[in-house]
Amino acid sequence: MGLCFSGVPSLHSSSLNRPHYPGSSDIHGSNVEFSGTTTTTTVRKSRFSVREGIDSECSPLPFPGGQILKWPELKVFSFEELKSATGYFKSDRLVGGFGRVYKGWLDENTLTPAKPCFGVEVAIKMFNPESSQGFSEWQSEINVLGRLSHPNVARLLGYCWDEDQFLLVYEFMPKGSFERHLFERNHEPLSWNTRLKIVIGAARGLAFLHANENKAIFRNFNTSNVLLDGNYNAKIADFGLAKGLPGEQSLEKTLGIYGNAAPEYMATGKLYTKSDVYGFGVVLLEILTGMRAFDRRRPSGQKDLVEWSKPCLSSKKKLKTIMDGKIEGQYSPKAALQAAKLALKCLKVDPNRRPSMKEVLERLEAIEDVHGRYPTYIRNFFS
Repeated sequence: MGLCFSGVPSLHSSSLNRPHYPGSSDIHGSNVEFSGTTTTTTVRKSRFSVREGIDSECSPLPFPGGQILKWPELKVFSFEELKSATGYFKSDRLVGGFGRVYKGWLDENTLTPAKPCFGVEVAIKMFNPESSQGFSEWQSEINVLGRLSHPNVARLLGYCWDEDQFLLVYEFMPKGSFERHLFERNHEPLSWNTRLKIVIGAARGLAFLHANENKAIFRNFNTSNVLLDGNYNAKIADFGLAKGLPGEQSLEKTLGIYGNAAPEYMATGKLYTKSDVYGFGVVLLEILTGMRAFDRRRPSGQKDLVEWSKPCLSSKKKLKTIMDGKIEGQYSPKAALQAAKLALKCLKVDPNRRPSMKEVLERLEAIEDVHGRYPTYIRNFFS
């Protein structure tokens, strides 16, 4: 989610403070700026600006399906605790496909280090201490994700800033990313029912982010940002990915977001909540076709999934020719066509013509109802 905030100090600045827990927030455009009065506490020889405890001023702010807290409620871990929780960051604890993310175990009640299989699993992410962008991502996740509470938003449990070590501790999502299950050959193909369940969960998470009056923007929403628990419930994640404008990135990074990024972002670097809607539309195409948003290996004219598939999204007959063969017979043709038409609306070039995520969610739930009326013996066979 590219939620970021202005005024991030240099990683090597002598005035570098620990995360500020704000009394109010102003979220707009592609930046999140938090301001407010804080008290200063000394933690491990470093100044730490933090609001201690939760009082009546800090009561949760209600939003549909979740809440945004005035202050992050996070545990502060020492580096030694996290070393113990991960077995000294053993290579076999690395969570595949997520960079420097390790599996660890903590006591369920105290969140102190526990032996493998004797506590709750957590994911511990290490940030590059030499990178100012890494520090920015780390701080952004604390100040943003630390305040969000929703069933479809990944939960941040705590963080560590110990000397030059920057780490975050999240709930562990055992099924990994939606991307891996949808595209990697070593995973069992996801059924239509499961795909629909996952995108509805992700839509609920995005609709929650967009629901507050200041509109939080995710940035570059895609299947790798959707994590799955043991029952394939979806939670959106990667809240520290505060990517700059295309001109500020390497060619590799720009190409990496090409297929999912909204046209207005690629052209101007400007973002809106409707930019997230565009990214969601791309994901809808991916679950229908089983194809990645952009793939150089595909034949000429098919590399860009959006441009290639658009002519097929309004016709039941044409849509059938591009549907993922791995889910053939599992879906109601009417439900699939409605999902395709919804994707087409999300992919409008003009952001103002795209539906809101609230409208997208409502439409998906209606599509789920249509599929629910598909012959029971067919649905049960592929569930």
